[in-house]
Amino acid sequence: MSILSELKRIAQRLAIPVQTGSFQKKPPDMFLVLTPMTESFPEHADNKPQFTQPEVRLSLYSKGSYTGLADTLVRRLLQADFTVTNRQYIGYEPDTGYHHYEIDVTKVYPFHPDEEGQNQ
Repeated sequence: MSILSELKRIAQRLAIPVQTGSFQKKPPDMFLVLTPMTESFPEHADNKPQFTQPEVRLSLYSKGSYTGLADTLVRRLLQADFTVTNRQYIGYEPDTGYHHYEIDVTKVYPFHPDEEGQNQ
């Protein structure tokens, strides 16, 4: 399983529309955009990575109050063993009418360097 698929599943369980990179459809009053940021290999053995650690930014956009949903989302992420590395209010976007709130997360996954297709 990948970090993006796990994050999408959490968003869907909370009934939050979600897309990766940008929201291509007509945006609803509240939605999430997932942006992959970095991927590191925190452990090596025999010169091969044993784990991969991707980091993703969740951008929550809301035309109304976002605080309750943001707190619920963070709780669900923590329950799913994600590490929340940062969260912050970016600001109100007067041209779109959305509040923008960001949550950065990371999670460690096993990496199988000798098996094709295992890490997708």
